[in-house]
Amino acid sequence: MAGRLATSDVQDPSHTSERLRRLTLVNSVIGVSIAGISTRVFIISMPTLAAALGTDILGISWALIVYQMAGIGLGVVCGRLGDIYGHHRMFGIGMGTMAVGSLLCGLSHDVLQLILFRFVQGVGGAMIQSSGRTLAFRAMPRGSEGKAQGLMAMSHQFGFFVGPPIGGLIIDWFHWRGIFFLLFLPSLIGMAFCFMTGRAVSRSEARHQTIDYRGASLFLGLTVLATLLMDQKIAEILGGGSEALLGLLFVALLFWFVAHEKSTSSPMINLSFFKVRIFGFGSIGLLMCCITQGLVTFVAPFYLQDVLKLTPTFMGVVFLVPSLLSMVVSPVSGVLTDRFGARLLLIMGVVILMIAFLIGTNLHADSHWILPAILLALTGTGTAFFNTPSQAVMIGSLPKENWGTAIGIINGIFGLGQMLGISLSGIFLTLAFRYYSGIPGTTPDAGDTHVFVASMNVTYLFAFAISFIPLATSMKMKKNS
Repeated sequence: MAGRLATSDVQDPSHTSERLRRLTLVNSVIGVSIAGISTRVFIISMPTLAAALGTDILGISWALIVYQMAGIGLGVVCGRLGDIYGHHRMFGIGMGTMAVGSLLCGLSHDVLQLILFRFVQGVGGAMIQSSGRTLAFRAMPRGSEGKAQGLMAMSHQFGFFVGPPIGGLIIDWFHWRGIFFLLFLPSLIGMAFCFMTGRAVSRSEARHQTIDYRGASLFLGLTVLATLLMDQKIAEILGGGSEALLGLLFVALLFWFVAHEKSTSSPMINLSFFKVRIFGFGSIGLLMCCITQGLVTFVAPFYLQDVLKLTPTFMGVVFLVPSLLSMVVSPVSGVLTDRFGARLLLIMGVVILMIAFLIGTNLHADSHWILPAILLALTGTGTAFFNTPSQAVMIGSLPKENWGTAIGIINGIFGLGQMLGISLSGIFLTLAFRYYSGIPGTTPDAGDTHVFVASMNVTYLFAFAISFIPLATSMKMKKNS
């Protein structure tokens, strides 16, 4: 019945705009919310998963990194495929992939299996994020990019909002495997709903264009190499000489990728996008800001659970604070962007984040839990004021037919920033822990609370320092951008 309604709508233009707009927005909200849940529910469970699977803080970080790796390496590809074959189709496939990946994660018996299946989840997440956001942007009238991004940010933060408390309760009352089974049925329902309502739209969306498979492969290779270079465990296994060889390979592959994208008629990433002032400066600022968010995201759960001894349930409640604030502020930020421009909002967002990081540099082993809660609250607020206008004006600066690819690039930037933030957090946490403990070759251990907290303070200081970069790029934006 839903499929016949969708077909009828396409045949009757007077019905198409409103009915399909609502169905499209519902599809997008469901999918992006599920993607948000899959991200945050895993973060809240990292200490428990590390203990259950017999690994350490750096080992479990790989299960988080590979999810981001899939989003970075495949986000642009999925956006491009959506532009060519239809975003409804890609969105539905993504929901199905998320369902399969979630089921397999819940059946994992060791950390290697979990890492592999988290990558499958990440592939689904890349499809959902790229096509879901594109569908929402195209469903809104031109000039409402801020509202569209605000809605998507609110949906993503809704997933962040419900993920921590549900994850904490499942871990405390049932088993950690339940946090993955939680996502299986909603993903299947979302996939079925998408295909029932989107078949006619997918046919109308399809375009006859070529796919830059070589560019996509090179970009995925760059993503993998960047991840290997940033990971502490890989560096220890490979040694200095092998790591230098990986660095040279990365540089060579980067030059090959750039040369190929400039020469091909249908590039995977149109490098001319970055010559657009808003898109170029926005990309740099968004990357740096996402790195700082990755730093906070990775280290906070270990401090709350292993140092302050909060239960997973209570920690989940604390993590509600940034999600709730971001969920509320994001749509407001989007409306303000459409009305007044992005520049002031971007600057305000960075300043709020910098205040949060300064609090992080002054946390102690005996600090009251209210201090990290305030830190997380400011992080959620600052992120909403920065990310929403940044992404909205970046997408709006490009032609509509390129929005899928542009959103894929932005999702890749977001994922790359998060991944680099997690990796850099591990690097700085490890180096600082070895310095303060005086034990070469050791890994961060929250059991040594004072040394761990002192090392954590260093990571927050680093986040504060690099925040000056997005502050500078925000000031470079035009006042009406």
